[in-house]
Order: sequence, then structure tokens, then C-alpha cells
Amino acid sequence: MLVPGGEFWMGAAEDEPDSQDSERPRHLVQMSRFLMGRYPVTQAQWKAVTGLEKEEIDLNPDPSRFKGDHRPVEQVSWFEAVEFCQRLSAQTSREYGLPSEAEWEYACRAGAETPYHFGEKITTEIVNYYDNDSKREYRGETTPVNYFGVANALGLCDMHGNVDEWCQDHWHENYKEAPTHGIAWLTSNQNTIRILRGGSWYTEPRACRSAARYNSSPDNRSYNFGFRVVCRAPGTLP
Repeated sequence: MLVPGGEFWMGAAEDEPDSQDSERPRHLVQMSRFLMGRYPVTQAQWKAVTGLEKEEIDLNPDPSRFKGDHRPVEQVSWFEAVEFCQRLSAQTSREYGLPSEAEWEYACRAGAETPYHFGEKITTEIVNYYDNDSKREYRGETTPVNYFGVANALGLCDMHGNVDEWCQDHWHENYKEAPTHGIAWLTSNQNTIRILRGGSWYTEPRACRSAARYNSSPDNRSYNFGFRVVCRAPGTLP
């Protein structure tokens, strides 16, 4: 899906419920346009790309705990997600990669400044996440992409819940001195911990907010870790 250029306020306001200091200071970011996968990468897509020629590391064609061609792939490390993007780039001659943290939040919000792109509150009727309210359904596993048929204003689905999504950036404790042009915030140490966004079937509502951010070692795999890809938009697109 085409994500047009623009600007947005990245991070959480001081009064946003369940927000963390790591999500501040809220800051204005200028964004260039890009393309983003409508859904997290599915297991069928993963299997197809793992059959392509290796770039740097081997990939397990079937790593997921919760099986299903239309479910998001999980138990994929950051390094493996990058290898997937490298193989896809080599096959298509287009520049695929993981989104920067700013690209992810900008795309997730789709112009909204509320905690979720659809409003202030979350419900298990439209998002797959953990809720300790016994009156609400807890699925305990991933669901097929677009299971709820809910997209944001850009047509992107599953931006909240289902699987946490890897981003390019290295982890920083807060947004002091963060880039303001949408690029990934990187340091010289390529093995430093990386960013995860969006929350998952395993996490509570606060972790599914548009501004919520978490981290993990880039070699870590978990049954709630997945990813989606971005592609730099060619200049001929409107």
C-alpha cells in the first residue's frame, strides 16, 4: 500500500493512558512516501521467499508455532527478517526492507492521534491481543491476517496486535535527539538490540498502542515476533 509523504507527531502525549517515558518527547517528524505491506508477512509468503537464493544466512522455511499459510510468520529473528528482505530485493530488483520506527508509527496512525488508529479504546472484537477480562475472548494464538476485516485509513491491516513487528532501528531509551525525517535511528554497533512495534496476541492492550515500543536482541525468536516489509516508492508514483 502506498503511504504518502507528510508529517506527524511521533510518540505519546504526557496524558495518554498507559504511556511510557520511552515514548517521549513527542516530536514532529517529516516523512517521505513509501510502500508498506498491507499485512504482516504470512507463512505462505515466507516459504516462497525462503526458496530463493541465499544472501547471507540460511532460513527455516517453516519456523512458526501456529501453522497456517494465511497466518503471520513468527519465531523469526531480526536477522532472519532482514535476510528475507535481501532475498526479495535481489529477486525483484526493488529495495525492500524493514520499516524504520518512524515509518511504522506514521503508517499505523494513518493521520490519527488517538492511542489506536480507530480511536481511544481497544476490543477483542477487532484486535487479537491478551485481555484478562473474562468476558472478552482470548484466543491464545495468532489469527490469519485481516481476520477481523479492519483496516486503517491507508488500507493497512493488523497494525495492532496479532504479532509484534520488527523495525530497523536500534533501541534508544527515549526520543531525545531522535531523527526528525523518518529515517532509522542507528548506531555503529550492528548487534545492538532492536525495536518491536504493534503488540501481539500475547500482549496487553497498552502494548498495542500506536506509540508503544519494545525491544529485543536481534537474534531472538518468539512465537509473537513477526514483521512486515516496506519498499521505497519509485519516483514515477503519484
